[in-house]
Amino acid sequence: MNFTIPKTLLKREDYLNRVLPFVGKNLIKVFTGQRRVGKSYLLFQIMDYLLQQDSQATLVYINKEDIAFSAIQTAQDLNDYVLQHKSNNAKTYVFIDEIQDIENFETALRSLLLHEDLDLYCTGSNAKLLSGDIAGYLSGRAIEIVVYSLSYPEFLVFHSLKDSNATLELYFRYGGLPYLKNLVLEEAVVFEYLKNIYNTIVYRDIINRFSIRNVLFLEQLVLFLASNIGSLFSAKKISDFLKSQRINIASNQVQTYSDYLVNAFLIQRVSRYDLVGKRIFETGEKYYFENLGIRNALWGYRIEDRGKIMENIVYNHLLFRGYQVQVGNLGALEIDFVAQRGGEKLYVQVALSINESQTMEREFGNLKKINDNFPKMVITLDSFQGNTNEGIITTDLRSFLLDRI
Repeated sequence: MNFTIPKTLLKREDYLNRVLPFVGKNLIKVFTGQRRVGKSYLLFQIMDYLLQQDSQATLVYINKEDIAFSAIQTAQDLNDYVLQHKSNNAKTYVFIDEIQDIENFETALRSLLLHEDLDLYCTGSNAKLLSGDIAGYLSGRAIEIVVYSLSYPEFLVFHSLKDSNATLELYFRYGGLPYLKNLVLEEAVVFEYLKNIYNTIVYRDIINRFSIRNVLFLEQLVLFLASNIGSLFSAKKISDFLKSQRINIASNQVQTYSDYLVNAFLIQRVSRYDLVGKRIFETGEKYYFENLGIRNALWGYRIEDRGKIMENIVYNHLLFRGYQVQVGNLGALEIDFVAQRGGEKLYVQVALSINESQTMEREFGNLKKINDNFPKMVITLDSFQGNTNEGIITTDLRSFLLDRI
């Protein structure tokens, strides 16, 4: 092997369990997600698993962030390298890190799939890695697993912490990038690291890739979204607001730049779902951050934003648990999240506290107006253990994140 597997691997079992059914199958296993969320380490986990099954297994590893592989620039280079290094008498497991940096990589993958003695795995920091023409070109021969920042339970494991209000506060503030386990959890240290990750994402995955000229606007757009987590916006509304701040930008350019942020996994765009008409609204979306630590490093960690941050955390956890998530629209009313998985639905409202009667009426009242029998839940920071409210579950955030419900 031309690489070394880290000796201390903190395994992310959820992801490992998702990929194991496809190990050895003639499918490309593609791991996508924001930079530094741990995609490379997931490849190492799989390698470690394979070597435990067969210590003589042939592994080929290509890391496009390593200058040692700088000669692999094109699909032909990739194809030639793999075929030169594969075993002639046993299955070879091929791992390619940051494959989007190889020109026309999909051509090589399609060709390598013809070799039944190859098992292919790759990572990418591009949300469109398997979209559109590329997905069609690979003819359904690839599966995608999106890797997210650490969930709260993973955060506890990585930092050797016990669940508590103080620990949840750390998660609120710093988010779940895996490398934080190597740093002192202090704001000056962590935020400096997170700002550098942000700059890498913006400059490498957006500005350089898409030849962005208006860098100032891109940065202003990120700050605008950071200050308005969970608010309903259209590209035109964002454009109008920025114009009021003397930043003159057309709404179609707002849409394009926000697409770039979504494509780099920095921002998650969430569409609205009409619960009456059973359709997706074409305009008006909400935006959440993939990693709240990066958001806080850019915008600051402010007491008035706790409700927004909590909502973002709930959204991220639903994604981690495999749900497809939309914002629910019920006439003039809003349901924070409509989460769907395996033909089932879960309706979720998020509130810092429901101690005031007006808040309780709004959160529970909206859910009671949904005319179906799927589970409904209100998540709050308040600790509560007791009966449901007409079948609607009330749970505290820590219990929700730890799946103690």
